[in-house]
Amino acid sequence: MHELSIALAVAESAEEAARRHGADAVEAVRLRVGELSGVVADALRFSFEVVARDTALAGAELRIEEVPARARCRACAEEFAPGTPPRLWCPECGESETELVAGRELEIVDVTLPEGRPCPGSRSARQEERA
Repeated sequence: MHELSIALAVAESAEEAARRHGADAVEAVRLRVGELSGVVADALRFSFEVVARDTALAGAELRIEEVPARARCRACAEEFAPGTPPRLWCPECGESETELVAGRELEIVDVTLPEGRPCPGSRSARQEERA
């Protein structure tokens, strides 16, 4: 279950952000998770709860923003939803020269500390992959 290792990385990054801002607790962590990232949101939430116990993240909410997959045809510039499993040929012109433009994200958007201020720009758990 790779969600556990992702949850550990998210927890470490969130704790680091809290330390940098002088906080000893975290209220929430917001993630963007792409449809094609291979991450199961419920498994990630469960794993986050497990790794957060007895840390500065105990009781913190994991907010997951699911990002739908989008692809663009290089020939005609049509943008479309590739579906799951992804079909990467253009529904408009039939060309197979397409690129994924969204849906593989896995990034920390922000960390909310007890005073309610988010810490923007926290380090990503895994860098976004490009197709």
